[in-house]
Amino acid sequence: MSTITISAKDLTKEAPRSPRIRLGGYVILGRTTDKCRAFLAGTIGEYHFDCPLDNQLFGFKGITGDDFKHEVEKGLSDDELVAWVDSHGASKTPNEIKAWSDQVENYSLISDPEKKDFFIDECKKVGIDPYKSSLFDWLEADDKASFKK
Repeated sequence: MSTITISAKDLTKEAPRSPRIRLGGYVILGRTTDKCRAFLAGTIGEYHFDCPLDNQLFGFKGITGDDFKHEVEKGLSDDELVAWVDSHGASKTPNEIKAWSDQVENYSLISDPEKKDFFIDECKKVGIDPYKSSLFDWLEADDKASFKK
């Protein structure tokens, strides 16, 4: 039996891809892939795979983090993972994927009463205005702050 080597970013030294980067039209997918590969390689650092952000994608497609991880364990490329996501769970048209991705990319926690205070505090830590920032703005600013030399 051959062993598959997973090529992964070392997330103790660099951030995963921005959640804005779209693979197959899906926001979050590149970042989720980076975190899953790093999890499997033992280099995930402070990041979390199968977290609420990843679950937005999994929920939209009707797949699970465990199912996705199983595919990543096979050593699939980004393009192969896009094909797997497209062909599993709920069938989505390119227009549905784009509409969902656009909505998620523009979402802000400021509009969530349960998460508003957390979001304000976290945005202040990275120097961005919570009232003008999306969740993705905060994630990118937090990634940048985490890896300043």
